[in-house]
Amino acid sequence: MRTRRWLGVVTVLALVATTARAETVTVFAAASLTGAFKTIGKEFEAAHPGTKVEFNFAGSSTLVRQITEGAPADVFASADEENMEKVRALVASPQIFAGNRLAIIVGKGNPKKVANVADLGKPGLTVSLAAPVVPIGRYAREVFAKAGVAVPESSSEVDVRAVATRVAMGEADAGIVYTTDVAAGGEKVEGVAIPDALNVRAKYPIATVKASKNEKGALAFVRYVLSPEGKKILVAAGFLAP
Repeated sequence: MRTRRWLGVVTVLALVATTARAETVTVFAAASLTGAFKTIGKEFEAAHPGTKVEFNFAGSSTLVRQITEGAPADVFASADEENMEKVRALVASPQIFAGNRLAIIVGKGNPKKVANVADLGKPGLTVSLAAPVVPIGRYAREVFAKAGVAVPESSSEVDVRAVATRVAMGEADAGIVYTTDVAAGGEKVEGVAIPDALNVRAKYPIATVKASKNEKGALAFVRYVLSPEGKKILVAAGFLAP
């Protein structure tokens, strides 16, 4: 009898675990979406009782590699169309859901008096940039090209949040990030605007992953991001309309 009872318990626990996994939506999202998507995740869970959203935030190029290698993901949100295109055969119907702009990030009070993109090339300035394969790293290099300024010697960070963190911690004097990262940086940093003529408009696409184990939940999450409620959260975080 004890054996049967334990077998029954194990079976029930297995069913509960399977149900929990089926109700989890795993979202792979660009690092710059961290704050906004965490808020969207909480609101989505509240609107869909019994559903849990789990996030994997990283540079879009890193997420592409993980998805290509078979990492379990239900939704992919990239900071650029180029990385989404790299997994185009693995995702369904990408849609642009937000935009962003670039800004120079400096420490509070701007101690090195950085006023423009050209100043980032001055001797003695420690600059932090994301690696060229990361969207913000590529965008930053486009800004330098437009400004006619050589890309300065810099760190090569894995994502935009790493750039912002280095400046916030005083390990770098300046860097180039999205305007939303300056806003999310708190009291330790501030931004220096990049003129429209030199700036880049980033486009963020989102799509469900074809190999998703929770297609229904994945579609529901994408719909929520594209909904008026989702857009309101994104705008509040500083993102631009698609």
